[in-house]
Amino acid sequence: MDLTRLRLLVELERLGTMAAVSETTGMGTSAVSKHFAVLEQEAGAQLLVPDGRRVRLTPAGHRLARHAADILARVDAARAELAGEGEPVGRVELVSFVSVAGPIVLPAVRRLQADHPGIEVRLIEHEPDEALELLQSGAADLGLVYDYSLVPRRFPRTLALRPVGTEPLLLSQPSGGAATSRIMTRRRLSGLAEASWIANSRGSDEDELVRRMCAGAGFAPRIRHRIDNLEIVEQVVAAGMGVGVMPKLAAAARRGVVHSPLGELGGTRRISLASSAGGWAWRPIALLARYLWEDAHGVLDDAAPTPPVLAGSGGG
Repeated sequence: MDLTRLRLLVELERLGTMAAVSETTGMGTSAVSKHFAVLEQEAGAQLLVPDGRRVRLTPAGHRLARHAADILARVDAARAELAGEGEPVGRVELVSFVSVAGPIVLPAVRRLQADHPGIEVRLIEHEPDEALELLQSGAADLGLVYDYSLVPRRFPRTLALRPVGTEPLLLSQPSGGAATSRIMTRRRLSGLAEASWIANSRGSDEDELVRRMCAGAGFAPRIRHRIDNLEIVEQVVAAGMGVGVMPKLAAAARRGVVHSPLGELGGTRRISLASSAGGWAWRPIALLARYLWEDAHGVLDDAAPTPPVLAGSGGG
């Protein structure tokens, strides 16, 4: 049903006469009458009956007028929200990976919901491959995703990315022997040619990262273990059963483990925010992205400047 005709019906219930509706809206009475005739056809019910020289609403007319008032109020609220007026309201499905949950996601979501209680955030945990599928299908609205500087990812053109920052990569090794927390060199890395390397079970970018890094030191890694849970990776390293690449955010002090910065040998893990191109215009998404951005800047290296689409999203 046309919103203009619904507004005329609401005005008729409020004012009582066609002449008053005509005067308030600036339409001629003939035009108002034609709009009501079309509205009756759209509704499939008689909405008006003659009452002397005037008309009055039928029970169906009164009922539709009440629905119309609710519909128009919702439309006005939606327009105001999209225009940046009033308190933002809505649900955002946020997909992110494990190691950013504690230092970035949870603090940002807590601050956002304290400042803007009308925004509901639902959390989904996935690695980038699955996260990008959810974002493309519309099952997620906003995502924190990553790729590696040594293994650049081709992101779908249907998504708009906003770089956030980077984090260094470390080599997790069993303590003892030649292991040291000093920055890794090619010579020392080549000494791990016979080591058992740990990769994940997906065999994706992480595998390629390990292979390219080791190739730079002159050997092909012997990947013996495939483990997705980074905490378990650290336990396997502590048990002396292998070595593996660890992003800084996931590395924790643990007995039996030494973390050596990989520096240029391993490059960096690059973290970005992703959403559909049109998603950034919706205030709940833009606000959540900005809060994530702010918390990420206290954690990540090489923090990117806040894009204009987020800088102007308003806050609390």
